[in-house]
Amino acid sequence: QVQLVESGGGLAQAGGSLRLSCAASGRTFGSSNMGWFRQAPGKEREFVAAISWSGGRTVYADSVKGRFAISRDNAKNTVYLQMNSLKPEDTAVYYCAAAPALRVVVSTRKEDYTYWGQGTQVTVSS
Repeated sequence: QVQLVESGGGLAQAGGSLRLSCAASGRTFGSSNMGWFRQAPGKEREFVAAISWSGGRTVYADSVKGRFAISRDNAKNTVYLQMNSLKPEDTAVYYCAAAPALRVVVSTRKEDYTYWGQGTQVTVSS
């Protein structure tokens, strides 16, 4: 069992930055691929970024590539999402998710993630 708690959301201006954190509890965090997803009002939840359990592989949605960076600190059981050059279209609730332990593929599909946090709101004003 893994419990996830996101923090760091808030209001930012276009062009600004925010850093999201996701604190995990549970024995399998260090062996689980982790992902960030987001959901805007009236839209489907969509993939943002993911990182392998070792931190050696990262995957990004085209819409955030070059602006966002995912990282993790297994000693602190925490995964981060650094968001730079924010745009109004980045406004959404951001969710942290954990895949089952020891999966080889770093998935972009929400169906492949088992555990989810409660979400944190990010609002970007123009």
